[in-house]
Amino acid sequence: MNADTRAPLLDVRALTKYFPLRGTTARVHAVDDVTFAIARGESVGLVGESGCGKSTLVKLIARVLDPTDGRIYFDGADVGTIPAERFARVPARARIQMVFQDPADSLNPRFTAFDTIADPLRRLGTAPTGQSLRTRVAEVAELVGLPRALLGRYPHQLSGGQQQRVGIGRAIALRPSLLILDEPTSALDVSVQAVILHLLADLRERLGMAYLFVSHDLNVVRMVTERVLVMYLGRIVESGPAAAIFDAAAHPYTRALVPAIPVLGSARHRERVRLSGEPRSPVDPSPTTCRFFGRCPDGFERCEREMPVLAHITDDHEAACFAARR
Repeated sequence: MNADTRAPLLDVRALTKYFPLRGTTARVHAVDDVTFAIARGESVGLVGESGCGKSTLVKLIARVLDPTDGRIYFDGADVGTIPAERFARVPARARIQMVFQDPADSLNPRFTAFDTIADPLRRLGTAPTGQSLRTRVAEVAELVGLPRALLGRYPHQLSGGQQQRVGIGRAIALRPSLLILDEPTSALDVSVQAVILHLLADLRERLGMAYLFVSHDLNVVRMVTERVLVMYLGRIVESGPAAAIFDAAAHPYTRALVPAIPVLGSARHRERVRLSGEPRSPVDPSPTTCRFFGRCPDGFERCEREMPVLAHITDDHEAACFAARR
């Protein structure tokens, strides 16, 4: 397929995932009518509190989970129609890879670092063997800054940073177009986090990959992404350039998240948005009420009777909030 370089690499349209509650007709709306796109080589952040649906969304995009509805176009092909159990055997699998949160848990304890990096090459690559495989693994190890002397070691013989380098090496071995990073530094010491983030930035520049960077650490997201998606109870409530999201947030939920970011050496005071009430239930939520209603300090009558959808604040900044448009 000859892809149009002007078209987005990833195009997600009205993506939905519901989980039925056993013994009832009720459903948890984990991901609800989510639409966004990622350009080739772009780094996009995905933020939101625990339980907002971030993990489910990335599993859908990585095609390890089947959607209830919606479309996932990757390089122009509708990969969302391919069952997850079969997607592992199609060529597009090699071009969408993932780096996991805890390297200690995501690495096979019976695989050496060499075997871990070689595994996707054997399964999804051109099946290199012998010296060609050893050469390819060594090249990947060099790319991620892993000394060749460590390739024979098992995960328990490596430090946390070395383990994550192995995990990143496994993910980039096939030269993917899209790398999904699920909290890739949260399990690491602060000093190691900075080294891994620098490595990821360097790899993106050298290999031309697009990133979907999922994190609770907004400071990290601000440093490594160009655009940010803010998720709340299964829906995208704000989307825009990182500078706009962190310096001029339009949605009240985003404005409540941003003040948590420490600004070193700055006397700037961020006014905290106080949220009262409890989050609404994700079980069959009302389709005609804003998910943030009841906690929102800006909420008014219309928010209870009409669900806001993403609308432009500026050309490249959107928010699902009636108050942001007034």
